[in-house]
Amino acid sequence: MEALPADLDLAFLVTSLVKIVGLTFMVILPMVAYSVYAERRFSAVIQDRVGPNRVGVPLTLFGFKKDWQLLGIGGLLQPMADGLKFILKEDFTPRSVRTFYYWLAPCLTMVPALLTCAVLPFGSELDFGFLGLNQPVKAVIADLGVGPLYTFAIASLGVYGIVLAGWASNSKYPFLGGIRSSAQMISYEISLGLSVIPVFMVFGELNLPDIASFQDRNGWLILPLWGEGLSIGRWVLWVPMLISFLIFTVAMFAETNRLPFDLAECETELVGGYHTEYSSMKFALFFLGEYAAMIIGSGLAVTLFLGGWSIPFGPVLGLGHVPGETPLWLGLLHIGCFLAKVVGFILFFILIRWSLPRFRFDQLMKFGWLFLFEAALANVLLTAALMVWFPVK
Repeated sequence: MEALPADLDLAFLVTSLVKIVGLTFMVILPMVAYSVYAERRFSAVIQDRVGPNRVGVPLTLFGFKKDWQLLGIGGLLQPMADGLKFILKEDFTPRSVRTFYYWLAPCLTMVPALLTCAVLPFGSELDFGFLGLNQPVKAVIADLGVGPLYTFAIASLGVYGIVLAGWASNSKYPFLGGIRSSAQMISYEISLGLSVIPVFMVFGELNLPDIASFQDRNGWLILPLWGEGLSIGRWVLWVPMLISFLIFTVAMFAETNRLPFDLAECETELVGGYHTEYSSMKFALFFLGEYAAMIIGSGLAVTLFLGGWSIPFGPVLGLGHVPGETPLWLGLLHIGCFLAKVVGFILFFILIRWSLPRFRFDQLMKFGWLFLFEAALANVLLTAALMVWFPVK
């Protein structure tokens, strides 16, 4: 293999580092923090409550007569107050726990959720020619040809953190939560994997940036309203693609332990589930891992089914992506479109949590094995049959 020129190699390293730092610390972590804030405000609206609407500085701790309350900004500083609270709380480790694994478990929950964002295309490309870069920068950290397989492989490691937390806590309620979580994730990972097979059959590849670019030119997978998406073959396949989207969404709820599938941590039966014995930043890592997994799952659903970064009717409106000719402002607009879709999907996650009751564990397992798995498998066969009768070019 021919070696890259030194200046190109340096530019690749710098741009990759900027994308890693920017996506992780300027996008994912702030989105995690404000997803918690959005959930608290959204649930307050649903339940006719006020919710967090102000944040104060406890000046009385320093001898003042009254605390200083920041009014008029809707409690937008609440995530900062919550983070400060987690940092300052006592980091208590029970004497009976298996210490090494007890400390390892929160890291195993948080890190896989962050690693999976590496293959998500959060935009088309960015032209930094004014900075001396000769080639546009792809808006993806790692342009892998097997992006979804990487995502599923890394995301599946998160269950080890939950199982270790339940076992290492050396307590019955966390142990039951860990066992429930492992059984639940194994059950729904099969349906999750089968739900995306029809998508790959239609596209014929596993490269997520190419899948997003195809939908930009030819209509979203579940909204084929322009380009080649108007062909009869694509519209015939719209039904199995919609079924894939629904199965993927339900399985993603179960994979991220969100209601109505949060049996691993349901407080009515298991106190707090697998993180009952955790406090301070170790508990915060479990919290951050759940919301980071929810954000990455939303990003994957948007990329596969909702066009990724593509703007609705983008080519028709002159806002489509042209390789090597996309101006910087349009590339930034594509990034904003992707983030807007992800935020919309997160709000859907939140709405479901505060609208539906929790399953019983036997209902959850029966639904996963006796309905969702069969539906996903039948959808693969339906897609194959339709592709034979109505070939997609």
